[in-house]
Amino acid sequence: MSAKTVPGQDAIKAKGWLGAHKWLVLRRLSQLSILAVFLAGPLADLWIVKGSLSSSLILGVLPLSDPFLVLQTLAAGHVAAGTALLGAVLVLAVYALVGGRVYCSFVCPVNFITDTARWLAKRLDLPKGWQPARYVRLWVLGSVLVTAFASGTLAWELLNPVTMVHRGLVYGMGYVWTVVLALFLFDLVVSRRGWCGHLCPMGAFYGLVGRLSVLRVSAPKRQDCNNCMDCFAVCPEPHVITPPLRGAETGTGPVILSGDCTNCGRCIDVCSKDVFAFDLRFNNLAPERGAHDDETISSTRHAA
Repeated sequence: MSAKTVPGQDAIKAKGWLGAHKWLVLRRLSQLSILAVFLAGPLADLWIVKGSLSSSLILGVLPLSDPFLVLQTLAAGHVAAGTALLGAVLVLAVYALVGGRVYCSFVCPVNFITDTARWLAKRLDLPKGWQPARYVRLWVLGSVLVTAFASGTLAWELLNPVTMVHRGLVYGMGYVWTVVLALFLFDLVVSRRGWCGHLCPMGAFYGLVGRLSVLRVSAPKRQDCNNCMDCFAVCPEPHVITPPLRGAETGTGPVILSGDCTNCGRCIDVCSKDVFAFDLRFNNLAPERGAHDDETISSTRHAA
């Protein structure tokens, strides 16, 4: 990939390197900080958090539980403890505010693996490969719950890459390296963004949670878009951008409402025109179209 085709070059010139990577840096700091807090206990005997991403206790007081795990527990016919239910409600409340798939972009350790594979695939200019329909992950989600119901066990947790990677980091990777390599190669040569974007049941679950979330990415300055396409190039779910960005003609509001959006902020980073920003889902009134909008729409049609 030549320097001219690397997305965000204009943004770097306009905002500087940090301004064009702000949300990416914050994501990595968030992911590393979360891992560090969990590792501080077993490695340094500093028990700020006990447990794992599935179920934990902060400072011995505040319970947090993965609502997807609790849902599997209930489907399997088991009674979830009161603290587990409370922890799941607290987590659900947070993601209902900030966006369900924020889990995917700011928390999930597997994101490191799949993002690295995506970066390398672009650098090597590899084909996208097999691209299953996005609803397939909903079928996988349903299959996980049906399996839990039929078997009375949390069968998925034996295979869940997130659980395996997190426990491997705490207790030793061992065979987990095989899982890491398999995920990396799958996203690199079989299906670009295949796991996170098309198959992961956790991503599907948090996508459903995030459909009504309050914090959203918006395109309030979409009239300034110069059709550089950098936002589409870096977005892990580029199909979510089109309706709000190109919606002036149809009266569609500027807020990205799709539950597939991970609120990663990369579109904000790489846009040299500052078209995108975080906003609230309620600020989604489409402004009346003016002459400048008509001109932008016309240029978009010619570009297409």
